[in-house]
Amino acid sequence: MTAAVTLSDLHRTFGPVTALDGLSWSAPAGRITAVLGPNGAGKTTAVECAVGLGRPDSGTVRVLGADPWQASADHRARVGVMLQSGGLPNGTKPLRLLHHLARLYADPVDPDGVAARLGVTDFAATTVRRLSGGQKQRLALAAALLGRPEVLFLDEPAAGLDPHGRLDVWDLVIEQRDAGATVVVTTHSFEEAERLGDHLVIMNAGRTVAEGSPEAVTQGRSLEDVYFSLTRKGAA
Repeated sequence: MTAAVTLSDLHRTFGPVTALDGLSWSAPAGRITAVLGPNGAGKTTAVECAVGLGRPDSGTVRVLGADPWQASADHRARVGVMLQSGGLPNGTKPLRLLHHLARLYADPVDPDGVAARLGVTDFAATTVRRLSGGQKQRLALAAALLGRPEVLFLDEPAAGLDPHGRLDVWDLVIEQRDAGATVVVTTHSFEEAERLGDHLVIMNAGRTVAEGSPEAVTQGRSLEDVYFSLTRKGAA
């Protein structure tokens, strides 16, 4: 199966801390890849390298065939990104922000439509700095969808959302895949990984400790059991 995202033997250190230690995994095109791992496993660092916000010390990253660190504006327009940190400007209001961002794309989705779908219109009069964590998550996801991305990176997209909000996000992620997009989701939720993942990656200590279809990774065991057996202290 063709890979839309490939990380090969990535190494990344921050001072004395090793974030990525020979990390390799891929995301099949047109599928949802769920990436699991404990805090400190390197999931966010891997995503930052994949979207060009960070550069590995060594190794190779390819997204849609291009090195994201050196990618053109045209390439970046094909990739949607939602990071934990958000990066949302605090002084603006949600709809104003979405309309501004939509103007940066040649063929954006309707910002009002995606705002309504994610419930952003319910808090449209509130500045970003006053939004709750869950509201910021909804806004960040709406922003990531504006450019009709071919590849969508979502770093813990359902974190901080209530049960209804999680279901809304999961439905939207599945719709993106069904429309042909490749989606990479980092998560701590076994339920989210099982609900969404066509392809699973389990990371620990900056390395990949399991990868493949849900059936290949679990081999008849529960995902939770496999995860804890591979990520307990000293397992990697």
